Amino acid sequence: MPKLLTQAQVDQYRRDGYVYPLRAFSAERALELRRRLESCEARFGPLKIGGYGSRPHLLFTWADEIVHDSGVLDAVEDLVGADIRVYTVTLWMKNANDGAIVDWHQDASYFGLEPAEQVTAWVALTESAEQSGCLKVLPGSNERGLLHHSVKESAARTLLPRGQSITRTIDTSSAVSMPLKPGEFSLHHTLIVHGSEANHSNDRRIGLGVSYIPTRVRFTGSTRLSAMLVRGTDRYGHFDDEPRPAADCDEAARAAHERITKTYFGSKQELAKRYENMPVEG
Repeated sequence: MPKLLTQAQVDQYRRDGYVYPLRAFSAERALELRRRLESCEARFGPLKIGGYGSRPHLLFTWADEIVHDSGVLDAVEDLVGADIRVYTVTLWMKNANDGAIVDWHQDASYFGLEPAEQVTAWVALTESAEQSGCLKVLPGSNERGLLHHSVKESAARTLLPRGQSITRTIDTSSAVSMPLKPGEFSLHHTLIVHGSEANHSNDRRIGLGVSYIPTRVRFTGSTRLSAMLVRGTDRYGHFDDEPRPAADCDEAARAAHERITKTYFGSKQELAKRYENMPVEG
């Protein structure tokens, strides 16, 4: 029996590559976490992707609490089993009336993980609605395998670190929006095609994307990486362990974050060459 998901939700994820909305914690708890996040911004500066907005669970106690949330982990366990690591975490933040987008892509691009069992939990700390640029997915696109990605010229600013997106034009007429209330989350498969549009609302859209993997998954690049064990045990040893932060952005947390993110982003250079040399689908 699943712990949190219904069997119908498990079946939908297997078939369509996503499921939503799911409740992690209350709206009140989401507001408290948002306030702690914004307090850290005031103290330590912007939490940008590529900086403190990448792998923030290594730096901040509020992010560490989210990746260890029992409700989120119960849902992930229903999909991948009881032994779970966090591969990476990204803070997806669009300010009020922010024109930034996330172009159509697959998480598996530049991740270098096998087998393709990584699942992303997108946890909303504010309302994520159509107007504010909520996540959109193409149902069933997880069955198409890994598509060719490249860095393309775009009129819009993208939040993706490398600016990568699917190379060829794709039909997005079947896209499904996944609006979330504060404290809710969605789950999507590593191969599903997804993206999001600009924030046209008067509030920030804040969500934490947590990439969970079963411990049997391995990294295929030449660099040995680390990943945080958040549930169960690891009988495979594909990754080094990561420390949890004792306090927000203390000296030990900053040192661990700098070392781990440097290695992680360094590994992406090798993977980028591999994936960008893939043939473009007809």
